[in-house]
Amino acid sequence: MKPDLFQAPDYYQLDELLTDEHKLVRDAAREWVKREVSPIIEEYAQKAEFPNQIINGLAEIGAFGPYIPEEYGGAGLDQISYGLIMQEIERGDSGVRSTASVQSSLVMYPIWKYGTEEQRQKYLPKLASGEWMGCFGLTEPDHGSNPGGMVTNYKDMGDHYLLNGAKMWISNAPFAQVAVVWAKNEEGRIHGLIVERGMEGFSTPETHNKWSLRASATGELIFDNVKVPKENLLPNKSGLGAPLGCLDSARYGIAWGAIGAAMDCYDTALRYSKERIQFGKPIGQFQLQQKKLAEMITEITKAQLLTWRLGVLRNEGRATSAQISMAKRNNVDMAINIAREARQMLGGMGITGEYSIMRHSMNLESVITYEGTHDIHLLITGLDITGLNAFK
Repeated sequence: MKPDLFQAPDYYQLDELLTDEHKLVRDAAREWVKREVSPIIEEYAQKAEFPNQIINGLAEIGAFGPYIPEEYGGAGLDQISYGLIMQEIERGDSGVRSTASVQSSLVMYPIWKYGTEEQRQKYLPKLASGEWMGCFGLTEPDHGSNPGGMVTNYKDMGDHYLLNGAKMWISNAPFAQVAVVWAKNEEGRIHGLIVERGMEGFSTPETHNKWSLRASATGELIFDNVKVPKENLLPNKSGLGAPLGCLDSARYGIAWGAIGAAMDCYDTALRYSKERIQFGKPIGQFQLQQKKLAEMITEITKAQLLTWRLGVLRNEGRATSAQISMAKRNNVDMAINIAREARQMLGGMGITGEYSIMRHSMNLESVITYEGTHDIHLLITGLDITGLNAFK
């Protein structure tokens, strides 16, 4: 088991833009990842299993709903703190960050923003503490980039709703106690419903044979005449804008998280370039290797500045969905390219589990697709700057 020697790059002294609280929150997450995630994550990725024992630790560092008010069990932190936590967790592993992102932005966020006070009191404290884990049901077998085409639906049966349909590619599904599910009513309007494990007709088969996010639990949500109590409807927002509002929060977290994966790949490659001797000198002394490293740190620095500014706008309530899309797309693309370049720098060693790079590279193949594909986010920016809709 190799020690975690990670040193975070800060080429433009961006720490000076952070408050003392930001740095305390980030450093606590960083130390926890070094202590609890790095020593075990390769083993769990190899055996394609989520390390359930880290759930309590994720809760303790504030990874579950960090911006949720303290009265509901959250940490009451700002958006930059949330981003920094996601950055540090994804530095450890994208699958672990996915677990925290889903819990925070796709389960706790809609209950907090769209739910009743009773729903907030019932669910949020248990989700914040990790006693309950949640998942988010939007994507369907035949409706990914076009979620508005969903066929999952519910009917009003008088004293309850009857839910039917299926969702897939759902992080946390195999072990979640709670699912926030998006379905159409009889008029075709999309609403959110809170579905609990144990409801008759609700099942969560696990997805196997993944080459990506192997240390994250992924599954399906199957609804076969599930009776959902009427008080489980999220009443304060409906339409496609409701789940997309949750995705804004999650995509913002991804924009930060991808920086963490990129920093880990860069740091690994930089250290290796100083230790690996070829032709009588460290490979870091060769021009092509310096070119790779210089371009990596340049792209990481640009992403850090982009995301910090987005965090300021989020704190002020001024960030747009299109701005979030730009950051998600840019930063994940940046990270996946750095992972590939770093893998090449390590040669054959780059494909082994002795180093984190190949695992990051495989994970990022999912991150570049989920919560809006690379191309879809490009079209969101295109729509924003031209006013012309390429989706129609």
